[in-house]
Amino acid sequence: MPLGEITTGDLFELRSKLMERVLTKEIAADTANKSMTYLNAMWVEVARAKGIKLQYDKSGTRLRSTTKPNTRPPFSDKWITERLLAPGALDGLNTDARLILLGMINTGYRPSEGAGLDENTIVLEAKTPHIIIRPEPWRALKNFHSERTIPLTGISLEAFCEAKQGFPRYRENSATLSATVNKFLEENGLLETPKHVMYSLRHSFEDRMLRAGIDERIRRDMMGHSLDRERYCDGGGIDFIATLLTQITI
Repeated sequence: MPLGEITTGDLFELRSKLMERVLTKEIAADTANKSMTYLNAMWVEVARAKGIKLQYDKSGTRLRSTTKPNTRPPFSDKWITERLLAPGALDGLNTDARLILLGMINTGYRPSEGAGLDENTIVLEAKTPHIIIRPEPWRALKNFHSERTIPLTGISLEAFCEAKQGFPRYRENSATLSATVNKFLEENGLLETPKHVMYSLRHSFEDRMLRAGIDERIRRDMMGHSLDRERYCDGGGIDFIATLLTQITI
């Protein structure tokens, strides 16, 4: 079906099929909602690039979740520095997965966002080295708030100096990335608790910004979160933000 011909009714038909899978406990409501969100984000980007007018309204398609959010705890700074970054600790992990994980420590990007970077969005020669998280033909973002520029510091900068072209192994298929990393961390005793996962590094980055007293606007910009007020400026600019992040760099 052409993208411009998808209707609200089509969306609700998809919602019904996802609801059936939720009711049979095949998937969780949150998983169904994420699927709808990512699909819509991809359609919006394609429509914008090709000048297609979308006909549907996604209002009311979200499924109600009856489960308590499964919040992943952050890794402690001590665990990151003494266990994850111990000499040889990550040697058994494939190169792309290892460098994506290291890049995540001081950027807090989502694993799929890191996997989607390439030579055009890894900028190492600038005054302030940085990465650019943006929609790509091979990767849609969670939402428009996710589009952002993040300075590179510390171990994450070192990782990207080894990956100037990005991560071809996972660029167009990041689905197995987290599973690969989580399996490796678990098998090698590198999870701080059974509740910790690769994604916990994102929460660690956010926690360090919070403890350092970094302004909420900048924290939300770096995490790709929405802000409950108007954004009137660029948050101080990338050079200023880099000086703030240097204080919490690992």
